[in-house]
Amino acid sequence: MNKVKTHLQALSLLDRAFVALTDAELEALFASLPEDHQKAIDELSGSTDGFADADTRNLAMRTAVTRGRMNGELEKITTVLTDPSLAECIEMLGEHADFPTEAQILEVTPALIEKYGLGTVRLMLAGAIAGEAKAAPTLTYLLKHDETLALPKVEIESAPALPARKADDDVKAKRKAVQEQRKVDSRNRREQQARARNRV
Repeated sequence: MNKVKTHLQALSLLDRAFVALTDAELEALFASLPEDHQKAIDELSGSTDGFADADTRNLAMRTAVTRGRMNGELEKITTVLTDPSLAECIEMLGEHADFPTEAQILEVTPALIEKYGLGTVRLMLAGAIAGEAKAAPTLTYLLKHDETLALPKVEIESAPALPARKADDDVKAKRKAVQEQRKVDSRNRREQQARARNRV
């Protein structure tokens, strides 16, 4: 299997893992992150000032992930979201962290699931696959076949539409009126200049 096809399959698993997260899980995962990670997520999701509420943030995150399936945004957001859980997983695996066996992974995941939630652990494993971890074949098998870790079947949808940031009708009308007045003023100035030249 060529590298491009392998990477696309890894991204498909990562996409499924993210889509499988419920809004409640996504909200809890964000809330558990350090402040600098939260800021990074907001920026990757399209806001430098943060979001007004969790629902808006979740929608923005999902939109950014969907639109970023092929440009790296999906992987970036996942990396930030799962950074704490991955760091703990690596610590728990110890000397086996680079190339753990299926048994070693299954030994540490129950504690991770208890602390971070099943959805986050699935996302973490899928992120490791997309990051070309040496254990990618083993992780892929677990996400497809393990009784606990296997990803549920989800429908991958197109990007949800964020509320349009458009001016309302009143603002549009005012802007148009200003533009029209500027045109009138400009025409009047030209006419006055023309009359002044004719008097000289």
